[in-house]
Amino acid sequence: MPDAPTPTPPLKGRGFIRGDFPGLLTADGQPWHYLDTAATAQKPRAVIDAMARAMGEDYATVHRGVYARSANMTLAFEAARRRVAGFIGAAGAEEIVFVRGATEGINLVAQSWGGTNLQAGDRILLSQLEHHSNIVPWQLAAERAGAQIDVVPLTEDGRIDVEAMAAMITPAHKMVALAHVSNVLGSTLDVGQAAEIAHSVGALLLIDGCQAVPRLAVDVGALGCDFYVFSGHKLYGPTGIGVLWGRKELLDAMPPYQGGGSMIDRVTFAKTTYAPAPTRFEAGTPAIVEAVSLAAAVDYVEGIGLSAIHAHEAALVAQARDALSQINSVRLLGPEDSAGIISFEVQGVHPHDVGTILDEEGVAIRAGHHCAQPLMDHLGVPATARASFGIYSDESDIAALVRGIERVRKIFG
Repeated sequence: MPDAPTPTPPLKGRGFIRGDFPGLLTADGQPWHYLDTAATAQKPRAVIDAMARAMGEDYATVHRGVYARSANMTLAFEAARRRVAGFIGAAGAEEIVFVRGATEGINLVAQSWGGTNLQAGDRILLSQLEHHSNIVPWQLAAERAGAQIDVVPLTEDGRIDVEAMAAMITPAHKMVALAHVSNVLGSTLDVGQAAEIAHSVGALLLIDGCQAVPRLAVDVGALGCDFYVFSGHKLYGPTGIGVLWGRKELLDAMPPYQGGGSMIDRVTFAKTTYAPAPTRFEAGTPAIVEAVSLAAAVDYVEGIGLSAIHAHEAALVAQARDALSQINSVRLLGPEDSAGIISFEVQGVHPHDVGTILDEEGVAIRAGHHCAQPLMDHLGVPATARASFGIYSDESDIAALVRGIERVRKIFG
């Protein structure tokens, strides 16, 4: 049995409060070792309470009613947009489009920007480690336009190879779409360097920030990218809402993604004119409750501090990798400094079996291809087991994970 991991220091200025998260207890009040935060984060009481208020005593439609509660909810909804803009360093709230999630954000850019700008013979650059939601929308866009997709390889330790990217990019590339942090390997991209490479040939850069925003300070202006997307539910907020940030001049030049109410200026049967961005991309009644609750999640995360969160998760990753590396039958994947995520194999045991046995021990991990089948092909495996950390994770989760894997070894010999 490996040595027990050393305790994780408390999060700076806050203390470590698992009690903020009611989802970390089982129905009979026992601790639940939740190590699937990369899939979706548990919600703090502050977010749950914000959702309850927004759905209850504060609830009304936005942008339409002249009565007081509607006006107040409209103010709260637009305040949430400003809150998100400040959180990621946007130049203004008009650069923030509320979408259902990062997947819709990427589809919006692929269809709206891509439908206007991609032509036959153009090329799109992705990487080997992308999530399906940053592959399939571009495949659809390429098929419609007659464009082609190229794939940047990975370094030996599982990072996007930016040197290879620089060597393979050409003026034919119009869009580069890459993950800020891999959802499988936890490897982090140097976005600034990727932006320089993309812009050197006149290409735009879209960044999938789903795994970065909950654990790294993000300033889209400083990063130099052109679009940035993330989902609310991975940022300790609700499902059903995400964010597309785009440079204002790009959003202003893009046609609507969907048609309907709210996104219009004037409708006649002869012609319809559209509202300016971001409203033109938000057809229909928006995710009102979700937007207000996302702002509460941002407040919660910033109250702790992203630098403290990153340091906390980095310490947990180091402890977990050290403990798992001492188990001979475990193969670790990805870089040593992976951001909050560890993928691994247990020799001779399918990841689904690992996950099932760990569940019996009160430990929740993810087992599968993680919506990254091209990466699985690159790694030469059908699936991996993945443990991912969050604000609420601590050394007891690592100890439970190690105990569970030891049980896996005993069962499978």
